[in-house]
Amino acid sequence: MIRTFRSLASVNYRLWFAGALVSNVGAWMQRTAQDWIVLTQLTDNDAFAVGIVMALQFGPILVLGPFTGLIVDRVPGRTLLILTQTAQAVLAFGLGAIMLADVAQLWMVYGFALLLGIVTAVDNPARQTFVGELVPTDDLPNAVALNSASFNSARLIGPAVAGLAMAVFGPGWVFIINGCTFAGVLVALWLLRTNELYPIAKTRRGPGQLSAGFRYVRGRPDILVVLAMVFVIGTFGFNFPIFTSAMSRVEFHLDVRDYGLISSVLAIGSVIGSLLAARREKPRVGLAIGAAAAFGVISLAAALMPNAVAFAIALVPLGMAAMTMTTSANAYVQTTVDPSIRGRVMALYMAVFAGTTLLGGPAVGWVSDAFGPRWGLGVAAIAGGVGALIGLVWLALDKNLRVRRHPDAPWRLTLRYDGDRYDRATATQEIAISETSTERS
Repeated sequence: MIRTFRSLASVNYRLWFAGALVSNVGAWMQRTAQDWIVLTQLTDNDAFAVGIVMALQFGPILVLGPFTGLIVDRVPGRTLLILTQTAQAVLAFGLGAIMLADVAQLWMVYGFALLLGIVTAVDNPARQTFVGELVPTDDLPNAVALNSASFNSARLIGPAVAGLAMAVFGPGWVFIINGCTFAGVLVALWLLRTNELYPIAKTRRGPGQLSAGFRYVRGRPDILVVLAMVFVIGTFGFNFPIFTSAMSRVEFHLDVRDYGLISSVLAIGSVIGSLLAARREKPRVGLAIGAAAAFGVISLAAALMPNAVAFAIALVPLGMAAMTMTTSANAYVQTTVDPSIRGRVMALYMAVFAGTTLLGGPAVGWVSDAFGPRWGLGVAAIAGGVGALIGLVWLALDKNLRVRRHPDAPWRLTLRYDGDRYDRATATQEIAISETSTERS
């Protein structure tokens, strides 16, 4: 247990964790309310419109990622985060104002989503890299995992509170509340002990800095494979707002309270996955591959569930697999890149992970509208399988992948592959996979 929460021994990380948790609760409240009003108030159950909102909100990360990464590598993280968090608060208050004034139209929500996406394109890599200033390098994987736990703990609370608040007060006040929650992270940033930070050397202006990030990644085949997996699954698999809202409304005919609860259930598995990742000393590419395969299998199972209760239960292991995959991939990239270029690499990572929603959100939304929400989850299942296959092919071609049966448990397979020069762990890594548990998934 102490190993799981070891980053919290740092005063600065405790401040950051608490402030981010408050802010994340508000962010999940806003996401839930935004998707619901687009689906039910501003359109007639149009999942494609929800996909457009997602594309506008995450698309700028894809387009601006290389440039925002350079900003992160140049500007002090604390200063940059104060600016981006303040801007996000202003946008939340603005969206709440048009809802309370009863003048909101779909194009306005699109506009706010786009503006939020532009700010987020800077905020995301800034938040990712700033964690490296709060804890020693050895604790970075743990800090990354606990960040994910904070984000998904908020996901447990935010959607359920949003569903209740929308039913009682209306969606406008949900956005206002979110604007207020940014005070949590802003106060935390203000209270940080700057003399106890682990500052990352910032890059001075010079020629070729933008292309340096691309050259660095091009020379790292392991990171290229991670990015390829994240691209496929992030684009076509991690469209949870579409899956949960469309399944809740169209397939199971639930109201806003039930939708909020289902959105929160997904976070239960995500929190478990994050905390399990926090216990691990070293991030593993192999674990990300196994989690990608599990994500595909469980997505297919969720698509076949006959009722809302069974669907909600399936979301727990689905969230667990998704978070294990993303946390392992994120921590691996952060801990194996040169700190001086980390901002640019993480901006590329976030562009591939979140920015590709520009493509996947509308596509999966269209599939859900045309063929039904279950087929949207079917697309996610295929994405998980393809992502895992990419990783396995790389291991087979580049890392001498070997499959063996466990000598004491013949039903258990062990995949062995050679480590690479970027991994700080031992030369040989192992993934234990139970055939029986895989079949049950």
